[in-house]
Amino acid sequence: MKEFKEFALGGNLVEIAVGLVMALALAALIGSLVEHVLMPIVGIIFGQPSFDQVAIIEINESRILLGTFITSVVTFLSIAFAVYFFVVKPYNAYKARVASGEEEAPAGPSELDLLTEIRDALARN
Repeated sequence: MKEFKEFALGGNLVEIAVGLVMALALAALIGSLVEHVLMPIVGIIFGQPSFDQVAIIEINESRILLGTFITSVVTFLSIAFAVYFFVVKPYNAYKARVASGEEEAPAGPSELDLLTEIRDALARN
């Protein structure tokens, strides 16, 4: 039971859970942006506020809704764009900055070494 508690409350699992909740919230936000902002702009340009009624193919009693698929593709691409530019690029820039900061900052002399040098320099004068 103790091992399960450590696993369940471990840092990685909690981080994954928070990431999942944030991703779901972001998906809802972008979905709303597409539905309530982008698709009305599409309506202004193409005369219909959605692709849902465009490209419906009926064969016998079956309907192939290509327009609905196009709307889903627009939503997916919008989410992918937002995730890439607001999560992936900043995270990669942060990782690069951290990696370059570790390489550029060589360990200098300690405070004790500097004080010893000052003492020795004063003793010579």
